[in-house]
Amino acid sequence: MEKANWSSPVAGFIILGLSDYPKLEKIFFVLILLMYLVILLGNGVLILVTVLDSRLHTPMYFFLANLSFLDICYTTTAVPLILDSFLTPRKTISFSACAVQMFLSFAMGATECVLLGMMAFDRYVAICNPLRYPVVMSKAAYVPMAVSSWAVGGTASVVHTSLIIQLPFCENNVINHLACELLAVLKLSCADISINVISMGVTNVVLLGVPVLFISISYAFIIVTILRIPSAEGRRKAFSTCSAHFTVVVIFYGTLFFMYGKPKSKDPLGNDKEDLSDKLIPLFYGVVTPMLNPIIYSLRNKDVKAAVRNLVPQKCFAQ
Repeated sequence: MEKANWSSPVAGFIILGLSDYPKLEKIFFVLILLMYLVILLGNGVLILVTVLDSRLHTPMYFFLANLSFLDICYTTTAVPLILDSFLTPRKTISFSACAVQMFLSFAMGATECVLLGMMAFDRYVAICNPLRYPVVMSKAAYVPMAVSSWAVGGTASVVHTSLIIQLPFCENNVINHLACELLAVLKLSCADISINVISMGVTNVVLLGVPVLFISISYAFIIVTILRIPSAEGRRKAFSTCSAHFTVVVIFYGTLFFMYGKPKSKDPLGNDKEDLSDKLIPLFYGVVTPMLNPIIYSLRNKDVKAAVRNLVPQKCFAQ
């Protein structure tokens, strides 16, 4: 009988969300809903102008369109459930639905880590080797680069999701989080999770450490190249071509490292516990960052602003 209880999976999970802070639930419901609408609008417009404006049919904007689509997909995997949990005191989710959300969320996040590295390489070639840029970053090169980013993220997510769904969860099915976040679900298992921890560590090195190292080296060469440009106007133009990407990288990885590097709160017995900040930091990473991406690229990019201005009268006043 004891063995049966150990090996049988739970039918579903209960997501606590912000149920301990009922006043905050109403505030965050409105805030997150508004931010989600901005994410859909801002990233949707970026994708639209990139597709319709032939001047934006370049590797940089192709990667940007992928990033915008990625942000829409990433937030859509979690935000509707989070909003629903604010309206339901104890939101339940089936085991299979939770597994799907974990897979999609992890896949989107891992893909973005790799994609930002690809975008850094694009900026490196454009600034440090401008004469070879059309050859190195041809369509035969940048399309497979983007596809490989999605493939790597999806493969990593398949591995981790498969390892988690094989774990027994016994009677502990309460997720003290806003959604089915992979690490939050992993803590509920009543079996040895050493394999999961090791695989997660390897993934962090490959999908976090390697891209960050690659981006750092790329920008080191970019900065050196920009400083060698004799004219101030030339340096300004060169820096403007990569400043938006650099800003996005700092926000994305800064939030990510803070989220996973922040010391966990402890209860009186010395066990890990989730406080309010442990729930809100992933929310910033998963909602605020995708909302800022199109704003950053629009404010810092004359081509995007010109394409948006041309698109509005072209579509609204063509009649």
